[in-house]
Amino acid sequence: MNKSTFFTGQPILGQLINLIDKRAVQRLAKEYKSDHYCKKFTTWQHLTTMLYAVYQHCTSLREVTTGLLACEGRLQNIGHTNFVRRSTLSDANIRRSSEVFEKIFYQIYQQLSPFLPDSRLRGSVFKKLIIIDSTTIRLFQEILKAAGRQPADGKRKGGVKVHLSMKATEDVPNVVMISSAATNDAVFLNKLQCTPGSYVVFDKAYNNFGQFHKWNSQKVNWVTRLRSNTIVNKVSSRKLNSKESKLGVRKDEEVIIGHKSKKIQKVKCRLVTFYDQQNKREFSFLTNNFRIKASTVAAIYKQRWQIELLFKRMKQSLQFQYFLGDNENAIRIHIWCTLIADLLLKAATSKVKKSWAFTNLASIIRLHLMNYTDLIKFLNNPEKARIYSHVSTQGAQLKLFSSA
Repeated sequence: MNKSTFFTGQPILGQLINLIDKRAVQRLAKEYKSDHYCKKFTTWQHLTTMLYAVYQHCTSLREVTTGLLACEGRLQNIGHTNFVRRSTLSDANIRRSSEVFEKIFYQIYQQLSPFLPDSRLRGSVFKKLIIIDSTTIRLFQEILKAAGRQPADGKRKGGVKVHLSMKATEDVPNVVMISSAATNDAVFLNKLQCTPGSYVVFDKAYNNFGQFHKWNSQKVNWVTRLRSNTIVNKVSSRKLNSKESKLGVRKDEEVIIGHKSKKIQKVKCRLVTFYDQQNKREFSFLTNNFRIKASTVAAIYKQRWQIELLFKRMKQSLQFQYFLGDNENAIRIHIWCTLIADLLLKAATSKVKKSWAFTNLASIIRLHLMNYTDLIKFLNNPEKARIYSHVSTQGAQLKLFSSA
């Protein structure tokens, strides 16, 4: 016989959902009229149902509804007053606009952002660093326009692209844009509002000369890679010390980059050539900052890998690529709810002292989602989650492993 030492009055899902301001969600639902003509299945219930689906890795409507039915006695803890049917959830994913879920995400982000700082990053440059990238998810049918040529069999499938911007200190996205896979990456740059003195790092797919000039005038620092078709005119070379050379810096030059189109204005910047000794590769980085060290430029671009880890945990640990609908609105709702689920998990576990891999953390959440266990205490010391009382072995059935 055993007894949990971490027993609490709410299941883990309820503890995560408690981080959301329910009144704020209700205000947004009223503002965007997302509860009009809805008798029972409100925006709040829709949100919590989708969060359950994300955490439980549900890949079909039937998995969601039957899973909730099995936990019917515990649904009141997450604000459910009735059991949702498959048709109800399907219709809600079609009719309820995804815009309200977008606003809910940003409202939760503003509320929880003070609890997201990451003290592992050192240096003033990295504390001002903004990382930009996108990920593409292939869809099962042509719902959104996909990039590339028409397949030989004529059965073209769609694709959705999720553009993200994140602060390196927070490890969660602060600006999101969802588009078709055929949308150019540089379109996302128009949504960004960077403060003077901040640093922006991005892949060469986002290279845009007009944006470079805009950031230069706003005193925003940017770091990216050199495209192969960029015209480079060398102005001067900068001296390298022995320490920089040992770190892998090959060249540090002031250049003027241009495009084959004469209509595009040229940009004066800095070109740093860096050799990665670990991967045996040479990289060429561009930046408008002439003050920081050349090795720091390479380190800034290396930090861009942080957003790739974000995509990895969302696709693998939260099943970002499985959607509960065959229409654009349902796909958008699922993406926004996945982003909310990731944000809640990062905020809830920010005070956990024990170091966890995100894959292990997501697995624990999935297995114990509806258990009445104090999440923070459990994660800080999972080995003491159960205390087993002494039970006499006399007359007991033989066990494979002795408890002694």
